[in-house]
Amino acid sequence: MNQTTAAAMSGGVDSTAAALLLLEGGHTVEGVTLRLAPCGQDGTEDARAAARVLNIPHHVFDLTGLFQEKVVSPFVQAYEMGRTPNPCVLCNREIKFGALLELARERGWDKVATGHYARLDLDAGSGRWLLKKAARPEKDQSYVLAMLTQEQLSRALFPLGGLAKEEVRTLAARAGMANAHKGDSQDICFIPDGDYSAFIRRHTGRDYPPGPFLREDGTPLGRHEGIIAYTVGQRRGLGMSSNSGRLYVKEVRPADNAVVLSGNEGLFARSLTASGLNLIPCARLDGPVRLRAKIRYRMAEQPCTAWQTGEDTLRLTFDSPQRAITPGQTVVLYDGDLVLGGAVIERSLPDGKE
Repeated sequence: MNQTTAAAMSGGVDSTAAALLLLEGGHTVEGVTLRLAPCGQDGTEDARAAARVLNIPHHVFDLTGLFQEKVVSPFVQAYEMGRTPNPCVLCNREIKFGALLELARERGWDKVATGHYARLDLDAGSGRWLLKKAARPEKDQSYVLAMLTQEQLSRALFPLGGLAKEEVRTLAARAGMANAHKGDSQDICFIPDGDYSAFIRRHTGRDYPPGPFLREDGTPLGRHEGIIAYTVGQRRGLGMSSNSGRLYVKEVRPADNAVVLSGNEGLFARSLTASGLNLIPCARLDGPVRLRAKIRYRMAEQPCTAWQTGEDTLRLTFDSPQRAITPGQTVVLYDGDLVLGGAVIERSLPDGKE
């Protein structure tokens, strides 16, 4: 196999092990680090050091401006609209398998590989690429890849899809990699301290005015500190107490600058609508389909029924109520190990409502 693969190298052990496995598989590998500022800068030297050990070329591409345009700005705008986006899903589609694929194409590189834990397969019958969950469910990252297109999947490689994390660390250690036991990143890369509200204020240079905390029936409960500081299901940081028990964010309403609070029981719903539907193994869902789905990255899949309601819109009803269905998050559909695709949640629906 005389194929050149661009291995995205963040400086972490996963991307390093992915590049190592590609070399062992006969690929010609070029290491690539994307400078996204501040995301990725701290890993550049680790990535360069790993490339030296692997004896492969290493390139650094500055995509700071594009990352701000395609990932950071949409993230901020979503919060201003009372939504809670997943920037990793957007980054994979727009940057790692968008801009990086274009850079690879310009240089004559055939594929782009990352250290994601997921698997790919080609369906001989339909000719479509299939995205599947990782062999080890505890490390599966297919959720953040569910919005990739057929073109993107056709040029992607996920060498770690069949491995456990311990196996990956062992591979890296045996190859003499200094990052073999480097810890995993946990936070959104461009907000390492986790303070979304402060980041958004810095990014926009704007202040966000206080407004009312309301009960579901409209009864005032107090004042909030600006809608960008809140997301559905949140309890901490409200500065509120209630004689009836703990209060949680049920809805963020930018139209009247209000944040609606409820008890925990008010956060549950069975149905949702979603838009921007991206289907992977098929062009359309035929009729109601029994599937499993999850509405955020770190949760177990839940049984549901899904209907495609328009060209790229979806209605989904879970068998049992789900907590904090959040506008802006990604709902991902599964059929066993197969990822059917994903869509962006628009709203939850009370039982019996359209």
